[in-house]
Amino acid sequence: MLTRRLLLAFLFTVLGWSALCGDAASAGWKGGVGKAKITPPQLMFMSGYGGRDHAAEGKLTDLWAKAMVLEDESGHRVALISLDLLGINRELSRSVCQELEDRLGLSRASVALSCSHTHTGPVVGRNLDPLHYRRLSDLQKRQVDDYTVYLQKRIVEAAAAAIENLAPCTLQQGLGRAVFAVNRRENSESKVPELRAEGKLKGPQDHDVPVLAMRSSDGQLRGVAFGYACHATVLSFYQWSGDYPGFAQATLEERFPGAVALFWAGCGADQNPLPRRTPELARNYGVRLAAAVERVVTQPMTPVAASLETHYQEIPLALDTLPSREQIEKDTQSSNKFIVSRANMLLEQLDKNGKLAQTYPYPIQVWKLGDQLNWVFMGGEVVVEYALQFKNASSGKATWVCGYANDVMAYIPSLRVLKEGGYEGDTSMIYYGLPTKWSPKIETHISETVLPQIR
Repeated sequence: MLTRRLLLAFLFTVLGWSALCGDAASAGWKGGVGKAKITPPQLMFMSGYGGRDHAAEGKLTDLWAKAMVLEDESGHRVALISLDLLGINRELSRSVCQELEDRLGLSRASVALSCSHTHTGPVVGRNLDPLHYRRLSDLQKRQVDDYTVYLQKRIVEAAAAAIENLAPCTLQQGLGRAVFAVNRRENSESKVPELRAEGKLKGPQDHDVPVLAMRSSDGQLRGVAFGYACHATVLSFYQWSGDYPGFAQATLEERFPGAVALFWAGCGADQNPLPRRTPELARNYGVRLAAAVERVVTQPMTPVAASLETHYQEIPLALDTLPSREQIEKDTQSSNKFIVSRANMLLEQLDKNGKLAQTYPYPIQVWKLGDQLNWVFMGGEVVVEYALQFKNASSGKATWVCGYANDVMAYIPSLRVLKEGGYEGDTSMIYYGLPTKWSPKIETHISETVLPQIR
């Protein structure tokens, strides 16, 4: 019994000393958090599914814009802004970031706009234009336009509140695990329960739950940012909802009063939460994800040294062979209303510019926190193989990869998925309004941009 007591005393001493050293190692940070409700003030058209035919009918949960602002020892600041939205387009992203720079002094490289990709939020701006905006009535379009202005105001308010609340803090990172995501390209949805029970689920997946914990000088959790690579598609009804990421954030804020929880979506473009389609399942997945985060923040975590390095660039990501005007005009006679919608959009571009763009200005952002954490932010709906590739390539460093960031313009397939085709590799481009699929050079171009920055 005496030996056991001595062993326990030794372990408590070691853990306490480790925590103390961790606080010292991550000292020098200042941090602040803020949040603003972005639930639409009126019932308006919802995003996410082409089958929607009327406005939202009510609310299951509120939607939020949340901000975590960090400042290192040199005064360099970054702002992570999480949004309970399907996505935003380049135009809105640029407008928001310009206002954040003008009003709050945050440079473009220092702002990351991360969408949860909930499919039970509002239409925002011209995101997924052929799927939504150009098919709406004039009244519905005005509602979308008004909401987009309202949204920008609320995002800036959340960031301003975080800056106002800046105070000395420590920063720590860790890694949890949640296993409800399933590769939707490789597994039949109807067979998932059976395949899961037998341990026979197929395809690449990423069950990591990266966690960044911001604590006050007295050790209280003030903010926690966490990610997961899985579509927020549990729900498809006509109620506003943050889906499983919304439930996860709410659960953590209940568990840690006074803290703000921010979700960022990983590379889950080919990953679904299965089974799905009920509020009970959305809540269950959210609670499970929150439990994975809680396990991390209640155990010793790795301190993050108080230094920041930020990079942002837009690379000319090439598209495949562009359609001719004749091909586009033929598409206006299609029986598929979304192909018709895109064709009309492309004809407008041709009439205005005389040609279609062969490339898209694709955003890639990299933050380096301390000397052991790389944080990559990628635009679009990114398939899981990019995250796996980048994490494997950065030995000795934690590397987190966020998708749906800054501009959600299309799916971003790996070369394998592009060659296989299907929705993620090809036909999804119809709904986003791009004229054709990506060039086979897509993975090489992205990888050659990211890898030198994270090795």
